[in-house]
Amino acid sequence: MNQIKHIIFALAVIISFGSCKDDFLQKDPLDQVSEDVFFSTTSDLMLYVNQFYNPGNRLLDFGSSGGLNYNRTVFALDLATDNFINASVSPLLNGTRVVPASGGGWDYSLVRKVNYFFENYEHCKDPFDSYKQYVGEAYFFRALIYYKLLRTFGDVQWFSKVLDTNSPELMNPRTPRNVIADSILADLDKAALYMTAEKTSAGLRPNKWVALALQSRIALYEGSWEKYHAGTPFGVNGANPDKYFTKAAEAAGAVMESGRFQLYATGKPDADYYNLFVLPDYAANSEVLLWKKFDKGLGIVNYRSVSSDFPDGTGITKGLADSYLCKDGRPIATSPQFGGHGSLAAEMKDRDPRYAQTIFSPGMPWEIKGTDTTTWNQAVYAKLFNSSEYSTPTGYVIRKGYSAEFVNHDLSGGTEPVIFFRYGEVLLNYAEAKAELGQLTQAEVDRSIKLLRDRVGMPNLNVSAIEVDPDWDFPGLSPLINEVRRERRVELSLVGFRWDDIARWAAADEYIAGKRPKGIFYGEQFTKNPYPDDADGFMDPYQSPLPNGYGFQLNRDYLSPLPQTELTLNPALTQNPGWVQ
Repeated sequence: MNQIKHIIFALAVIISFGSCKDDFLQKDPLDQVSEDVFFSTTSDLMLYVNQFYNPGNRLLDFGSSGGLNYNRTVFALDLATDNFINASVSPLLNGTRVVPASGGGWDYSLVRKVNYFFENYEHCKDPFDSYKQYVGEAYFFRALIYYKLLRTFGDVQWFSKVLDTNSPELMNPRTPRNVIADSILADLDKAALYMTAEKTSAGLRPNKWVALALQSRIALYEGSWEKYHAGTPFGVNGANPDKYFTKAAEAAGAVMESGRFQLYATGKPDADYYNLFVLPDYAANSEVLLWKKFDKGLGIVNYRSVSSDFPDGTGITKGLADSYLCKDGRPIATSPQFGGHGSLAAEMKDRDPRYAQTIFSPGMPWEIKGTDTTTWNQAVYAKLFNSSEYSTPTGYVIRKGYSAEFVNHDLSGGTEPVIFFRYGEVLLNYAEAKAELGQLTQAEVDRSIKLLRDRVGMPNLNVSAIEVDPDWDFPGLSPLINEVRRERRVELSLVGFRWDDIARWAAADEYIAGKRPKGIFYGEQFTKNPYPDDADGFMDPYQSPLPNGYGFQLNRDYLSPLPQTELTLNPALTQNPGWVQ
């Protein structure tokens, strides 16, 4: 415990540095301290690397609040996708973004900082084995920095050394995305080589297996992008998707074969999936590879549950709700167990238990005070649409990641931890990569998808007897690919993967363009509901602002535009497809 507190304190020190305008991390480090002096000890290297944990950098915390005070978005990173929406129409999905004058995410300040580490860490006078963990962490964070740039812009400039304002390399053109991806994966090879294989620091710092988990994620992303964007403006010259699928399967397979991880399960299929995301600590958790700890004494808090007491204008979509299979393992379009959409209770009955552990029903606890006082969620449903905080545009209220324990509803902030990497994702990365390679046999399903389904008591996926779902999102793809993608959508819902999956699958035509997100069957469930319903009786919150559906432009909006300032300063840079330069 003392070790954890020391780590949290060190991170707090770095974070406090990041908030000071005159801090040496915000300036050229050479202006403040000699590298021979600062990088002389292992502690110096750790302190320097700690700055990359700062949530303000948004490396581990994509989509989070961007500061010390985490809110519901840590568990609702799918916001503004086909899984989860709020009352406002997303500019990304609606194609209303514009070319920014400056900024827009085209930022290499962190690249320079991490490269500065690589140019100076060898000044350390301690034995290499004493500090190689921090060298590995630097490679890990450079991979994350560039992965963020790759996801946002595609082709970017690759810099592996410290540049000054007059360095000629600043005028380089963009490096092709597959070269960037190869460089990222190479960094992660080094990260895995140098970082410990042990779950040190109680899982608060990355290790070899976290590097391989990230490698499986990125390789799967690039392989999918190259395969499904082929022949479009986002296609890649010299594309080789199978190379990346193979790398993804190898990296995920190494984590699986290590024997160090297993899914969190206590034999309670109706509770274990939900409980995983509300546990108070992950130090000894067998599923969580990397997580964030909060400490009120250090002023590091979050507001996840207190800010999720009410729907507050957000809602899960019908698309996600309909993705869950029935308990017999069949889709709702064909299963005799499906109770229909007439009421939330009927819709939830006999469904994959992850449905009820992700979406609230009136009979679930809303606030638990000690051992003898429980307020049930009827209190919330009874007040829906009485005020903005009790409003939801879809009728489906998020439960996943929400702790009913009243102690976590402290207005001064809570200490609920946040998961960054978990074994469940690794299994899904492995299964999808193998499926894309045509190598997902029943034996491979049994060591990946079956484990996820076993946790919640669902039937296994039988690769030789997959029932045709007339509502498959991708009827042109194999039944196996469709079911692997369904499993991913359900298992990884609302924790930040959905937009990346849509983008890498080139699936905005199936999910976004010309479509509107729908909600629960209107019926008599919410008499005060101010939102319209569609011709079939389902909530249709964007009916008025989007009469023709989202305006997402398939030949433009998968990537963000480069800022105009950068294009003016460097004529060698080119704008992304579809954006006017």
